[in-house]
Amino acid sequence: MKLWKEYDMEKERLVEPVHDELQYCGRIDDGDPDAPVFTMPGSFVRMAFTGSSYVKAVVVNKRYYNRSFLGVLLDETQSRLELGKEKDGEPAVLTLAENLDKGSEHMVTLFKRMDNCHEYAFLGFLLEYGAKVVKARPLPRKKIEFYGDSVTAGEVAEAMEYCGKEDPEHEGEYSNAYFSYAWAVARLLHARAHIVAQGGIALLDGTGYFMEGKTGMESCYDKVRFYQEEGERKAWDFNRYTPHVVVAAIGQNDAWPEDIMQDEQGEKAKEWRRKYKEWILSLRKLYPRAWIVLATTILNHNAGWDRSIGKVCAELDDRKIVHFLYRENGRGTPGHIRVQEAMNMALELSGFINGLGNDTWE
Repeated sequence: MKLWKEYDMEKERLVEPVHDELQYCGRIDDGDPDAPVFTMPGSFVRMAFTGSSYVKAVVVNKRYYNRSFLGVLLDETQSRLELGKEKDGEPAVLTLAENLDKGSEHMVTLFKRMDNCHEYAFLGFLLEYGAKVVKARPLPRKKIEFYGDSVTAGEVAEAMEYCGKEDPEHEGEYSNAYFSYAWAVARLLHARAHIVAQGGIALLDGTGYFMEGKTGMESCYDKVRFYQEEGERKAWDFNRYTPHVVVAAIGQNDAWPEDIMQDEQGEKAKEWRRKYKEWILSLRKLYPRAWIVLATTILNHNAGWDRSIGKVCAELDDRKIVHFLYRENGRGTPGHIRVQEAMNMALELSGFINGLGNDTWE
């Protein structure tokens, strides 16, 4: 992608994506360093600066479904912006914050609120001419990686009036990875997080809801972008990020189109456990020293899935592969997890991780 240069160079400066002081977190496709592509929920770029009364961002959006919203953190204030007026493939200039004190230092974070329902290329930040980019505080040393579905992505989290209820009609406006239990756990533990999650996804290809059930986590957990056909998906380089803790939260959308755990001793259930075990062993091979936490969530589902996960965990017989159940596991809500429910989950899970052992963060 060509560098975007359509701005008034006498009044503004473009802080390009390759600037040394920009910080990135998340599984991001930076094959083109001048236009890194954000696909995964919770992935972000941040910058500290002084001398500008505003900060803008230039992005190029590609929408697959739902409306497209971006998340912004300006110092400690969170906001959202909708992409929609511009056409796919055309640069959009978004005002992230304005009327700032030019004499103070500010930190801006542009983050992916939503899952792979859209993706966007980041072309840089815009500041007033003469503004200065300064060194930001370092990202946390501790690292966690989450694999999951819509709950892990924070889908419909902001529908607060529907706490403990079915979801309202929506087009993505309530989704916010910042309020997912996953990112909340990272904040509680003072860790950075890679959230590899997608609404509707199950473990196995041919099950779940994502891409009409064609694609499961088994065929895209090692990719940078999910919403492509098999031959188009770009592999992720696992050497770039080595987590201390991995949370594998899969086993809810797997009940579609058939809840095979209605017969836990049936051949289909046995085959799912075999495939699940293979996947966990793949993660273990990638991360030989990490703690791996096997889980689902409080979203209502058949407890047979959790029993199957527990059975696989016992078979693996690995001290650092553990099974975690929330107090309301599988029976907490018929709809997606809202903000308060996610915060309660985060408290439980972060407490569990804190108790794993003295070597957790080595």
